[in-house]
Amino acid sequence: MITPSTVSAEGLRRRMVQRLTDEGALRTPKWREAFEAVPRELFVPRFTKREGNELVSYLPDHPGYLEAVYSTASLNVQYDQHGTATSSSSNPTMMALMLEALAPADDELPVLDLGTGPGYNAALLCHAYGPARVVTRDVDPRLVSAAAGHLANAGYAPSLTVGDGIAGCPDFAPYSAVIATFGVGRIPNAWREQVVRGGNIVANVGHGLIPLTIGDQGTAVGRFLPTHAAFMPARPTADTAAAPARSYAGKIATASGSGQEIELPAALDEDMPRFLGALAHPDVIEFSLVLDGQRVLGLVHPDSDSWARVTPRGGGTAQLDHGGPRDLWAERAPLLGEWTAAGRPGADAYTLTVHPDGRHQLAMGGRAWPLP
Repeated sequence: MITPSTVSAEGLRRRMVQRLTDEGALRTPKWREAFEAVPRELFVPRFTKREGNELVSYLPDHPGYLEAVYSTASLNVQYDQHGTATSSSSNPTMMALMLEALAPADDELPVLDLGTGPGYNAALLCHAYGPARVVTRDVDPRLVSAAAGHLANAGYAPSLTVGDGIAGCPDFAPYSAVIATFGVGRIPNAWREQVVRGGNIVANVGHGLIPLTIGDQGTAVGRFLPTHAAFMPARPTADTAAAPARSYAGKIATASGSGQEIELPAALDEDMPRFLGALAHPDVIEFSLVLDGQRVLGLVHPDSDSWARVTPRGGGTAQLDHGGPRDLWAERAPLLGEWTAAGRPGADAYTLTVHPDGRHQLAMGGRAWPLP
């Protein structure tokens, strides 16, 4: 039976698909059909959505629920005891870009979906490839249990597993492709080893999205997409979440150390410095905060108790204060300098090579840099 709410959901779904198509995120009939067919509302019966400076909670009987579901926003579905979001239905634009970049090498082997969350991405994969070819894994058994119900309600029954996605999912390997909807600083060897030659991995590395193709020698090579993104970081266990950046704000605000004036290659809030910084520093927390009415950049490496505070002074200069055994700004400055000298290109000017021994190498315009 078609109800008014069903009609409304279908109309909103078509509108979202049109928006994703117009902005270039959806390009092929296969994925347009998947986004039109899978009801996102079945996977997010309750969620919070950022609206301005507020997080607004939604339930199915709330005004604007379906409009929020079919916005192109990330919808948070789970929080830890400290109020940090630990699972979401990802931004549909980012999902579409990643799914369009997925290139399975074999029509028979499964596709591995890492970071099940509420199950929406797995459902889209099921629609495109068939449930028998989809394996989805999450570290949190509560999320996997809920996702199983959501997927069943939508008519899909992929293989659902619980475990650390960093290890891939050896039980169903090898895979024709892997897609991960959580953030990593480096591509885990397990992903590369579990994908057949010619298959690919699509992942969020730092602040970039990248599809990597597995070559004959097991080396993974790819070019970053032009769009910037930062998914929730990988969690080693269901009860572990990365400390939010705001928890380090006090340290950056009050710490004192060595100081000097530096030249800034770009505004602190631009995407490319964040993109390059995350590649240079996968283990460093970067955030901005306002001190005395001035927006400053904070860098913290908790394990070594190293930190840096960058305060713009105008005219392309800034005050750098830092402390600890690592000079965090000096470590990323060469990569930023090369970017400036090259004319400040976008993320898609950079390629990433992941070698069988785990080494990562970034390259751009004939120049290459080993990543730590």
